[in-house]
Amino acid sequence: MAGTISVAEREAVAKALWPPDRWSFMKTWAILDGARDERIARAVERSSAEKCCLYAGRISPQLQEVAPYLVRCERGEELTELVLEHGWGNAWGVFFSSSGSMDTLRKHFRKFLRVTDEAGRKLLFRFYDPRVLRIYLPTCNHEELTTIFSPLERFVVEAEEGKAAMEYRFSGVRLKTAQVELRYQT
Repeated sequence: MAGTISVAEREAVAKALWPPDRWSFMKTWAILDGARDERIARAVERSSAEKCCLYAGRISPQLQEVAPYLVRCERGEELTELVLEHGWGNAWGVFFSSSGSMDTLRKHFRKFLRVTDEAGRKLLFRFYDPRVLRIYLPTCNHEELTTIFSPLERFVVEAEEGKAAMEYRFSGVRLKTAQVELRYQT
């Protein structure tokens, strides 16, 4: 589904992100990967949405362009519409529902930016890439799921090719996965 999606397709994605009468007490957020498209960092910077970079401190303009950004998503907001129209199906980021504050969420997600491999090397972990998160979450043990879901209710990410949404929730006992078919009204 590379490219732009139609208004009907965006509406189907929006229904998966903001289901009627469900999660209404939760805020919808995204972590956007600036490295996926040059429009992302500029759009985040221009947006009036609640947002922050997951990288700490002063970072170079070159790094700002490819950094991950935590963004509050509101229906109809310009940045949200850009992400839904151009980013869905193109792995621009992951969405999630949480009642946590931006500061709480930033602190939480910063813990996952770096991982150590078997050889002891520090690596960047691009968990905010939906292709990575779809593979990572089902491999997590109970402790890892408890940690990653602690301030979250659910993740919603594009399925392969963006034709469906994958919803991941952790019940405290096990990971629950649901594929939400995007029913496009044409």
